[in-house]
Amino acid sequence: MTARLSLAGLRAHPENGGLRRIAGPEDAAWDAVAVESAEADLPVLPDGGLAVLLDPAPETPWQQDAMLRRIRERGFRGVALPGAAEFDQGAQRLAERLGICLLDVERPIVLAQACWMLVQAQDALTLSHVRKVARSFEYPARDLPDLLRQVSATLGHPLALVDGTDVLHSSGGELDPALHAAIDFRPWIDIARAGSHTAASVRVDSPSRPGLRLVVFGEGLSENQLAALSVAAEVAMPAVAARILIDEVAEVNDVSASSALLRDFVDARGLADDDIERRMGERGWRTSGHHLGFRMVGRGRLDPLPLLRAVRAALGGIAAEAHVTTAGRGLSGWLAFSEAPDPATVERLARGLRALHREVGRSFAIATGVGSLQRGPAGLAATLDEAADAARIAASRSATGWFVRVDSLGLEQLLLAWTGNDTFVPAAESLLAPLQGATGDLLRTLSAYLDQESSLVATAEALNLHRNTVAVRIRRVQELLGVDLTDPETRLAMHLACRAVLAPASGDGVTARREHGILGA
Repeated sequence: MTARLSLAGLRAHPENGGLRRIAGPEDAAWDAVAVESAEADLPVLPDGGLAVLLDPAPETPWQQDAMLRRIRERGFRGVALPGAAEFDQGAQRLAERLGICLLDVERPIVLAQACWMLVQAQDALTLSHVRKVARSFEYPARDLPDLLRQVSATLGHPLALVDGTDVLHSSGGELDPALHAAIDFRPWIDIARAGSHTAASVRVDSPSRPGLRLVVFGEGLSENQLAALSVAAEVAMPAVAARILIDEVAEVNDVSASSALLRDFVDARGLADDDIERRMGERGWRTSGHHLGFRMVGRGRLDPLPLLRAVRAALGGIAAEAHVTTAGRGLSGWLAFSEAPDPATVERLARGLRALHREVGRSFAIATGVGSLQRGPAGLAATLDEAADAARIAASRSATGWFVRVDSLGLEQLLLAWTGNDTFVPAAESLLAPLQGATGDLLRTLSAYLDQESSLVATAEALNLHRNTVAVRIRRVQELLGVDLTDPETRLAMHLACRAVLAPASGDGVTARREHGILGA
């Protein structure tokens, strides 16, 4: 004998003949195994053997009792035979009293072979596992999770791909957290234990994803089983490493294509383009309906691809259709709705995006901006632009947790963001709309007043008006807009708003704003 056979090890073996415990100790273990047709053919053992019988169990209770007693007298502490599940309750209680583990088995020959492998034929067990792993490669896998499913199903044991902190993929079962914590990531092969949970793992030789291990795990695995499974993991590992590389190349190509498509769509400003619409549809990107855009940028150097993986995983926690891809040195995405969500739903989703920002921000130094709810293709382009501007503001707003929503921006933040682009011109127009009367006198007076550094006298001279007329108009402006022009930040915001609205009237909006000193050269 080279190893002790345990009930737990037999249960963990994928080919145990359909073994089931009927009575006796859960932690049973045996020093020897005898395979015979009937109980009368069993040898006498010193103590502690398992008897595997090919003949079915006797049907009458007295025959069952007698057989159990004779088996115990021959030194066996376990018996596996077909039909043991039909033993009388009294016979089962007798097995308990005698300390015999009573096992029902559908295919005793298969169980006998498993016992032989586990106890006496380590090389045969290893070879069996290696053949199964090789057989799992006969059919091409779609991706890494599919490859792990194939290997796990063929091997008959659960698999997991892990790093030092997380289970990246698993198949066939869930890796116990305590067992994951017990894995040593330093050696090439490691055997780990946590209670009844055991695992054999091997380091994955992947240059692009260091620190990964391929883990085969289960409950009650014996030393022989763990040794054989560690070899099986070694055989499977190169295929796993190759699949990681293949999937990463495919992912990079797909992300590059999606990023280019989103750029084309935004550049078109949502205008009808049959080719872009076709490509958006093929990717499953909805442009109709309503949209809420968001943008994430790095507060420093950032690799967008790992960020994209993390965001895609976290988006599952938001109850809405979501799309996201890389864009420049960050990510752009949006939530899509067939019908307009009510304000309460929009607020809930915005809170969900903030929670996503906090979750992802634990691993990445990011700033996140969220646009407003918009409709249709043009609205999708607009909310993505808004989100990009909000993200630029968020990148300098540690007080907001590096997170900014367009809908919650103050006047100063809103209009300072405009100085770099035209996204917020409609917001400035909306802000000053109460001043847009038949003649526009209030708007012109406000603009001149702010140009003259809030001097009533200088404004009156510039407009050829009486000083009191200017004073009345400025009071009226404050009443209509609900602002206090004695506040410096409000004056700056209103000044920028006036220029945002009045500059396009001069023809070239950008040129005009540069002339006013709003945009840099």
